[in-house]
Amino acid sequence: TKLQVGDNIIDFKRPFKRVTMFDSIKEFTGIDISAMDEHQLRDVCKQLNIDVPGNIGKGKLIDEIFGAKCEGNYIQPTFITDYPVEMSPLTKKHRSKPGLVERFELMVNGKELANAYSELNDPIDQRERFEEQIKLMERGDDEAMFIDHDFLRALEYGMPPTSGIGIGIDRLAMIMTNNVSIQDVLFFPQMRPEEVKKAAVELKPEETKIIEEVKKLNQATIAILSENIGISKNQLQKLLNSLEERNLIKREGPIYSASN
Repeated sequence: TKLQVGDNIIDFKRPFKRVTMFDSIKEFTGIDISAMDEHQLRDVCKQLNIDVPGNIGKGKLIDEIFGAKCEGNYIQPTFITDYPVEMSPLTKKHRSKPGLVERFELMVNGKELANAYSELNDPIDQRERFEEQIKLMERGDDEAMFIDHDFLRALEYGMPPTSGIGIGIDRLAMIMTNNVSIQDVLFFPQMRPEEVKKAAVELKPEETKIIEEVKKLNQATIAILSENIGISKNQLQKLLNSLEERNLIKREGPIYSASN
């Protein structure tokens, strides 16, 4: 049941540890955020030196705190449970814990390996969740969801109790084969013609800053990039993953460098 992954020995023997989202944040920050509103969460981010955009809501703020202070600590398989409703617009409300939803994520080697939840099948509740997402979209959150009227109509006809799970097969393959680079476990990028790499790539301003900083430093870690650019580690990790998938940067262990 044990695997060597980099410098870590990961034991997949059951049962896996279970920790709620709020308990995890309290454990690694010493702060109980369970009853906080958006303004209080922004104060916590400031206190913890987590840089967050001004256009995101409560759910994203909690996600930023968890990503920056908690996620990387879970080397051994751990289920993170009881997510706040604001973080999961498609998930059914918890049947016994107000304000939470029935969702878990599996963390392994400091990263999310799986995400699962009970599907929301109440059309009235789902419409209200979509409307909250529209408010976030109007504030400038480009990851907020739109109102899917076809989906709502389908729910109004009826959907049975449903659950789903998504597993990061690429990350699982990296763990099973002890590879630190996603390129070593993905076959398809190796089949792309060379011309694709030379094609014009549209970059976000943050991505341009990251590439320029990596080139300037030659080699850099997430901690150094986060400090120099002023982006939270959680947001930075997502941007780095996207750049790596497009072969715009490369990674060897914790070190990032510019692609040739």
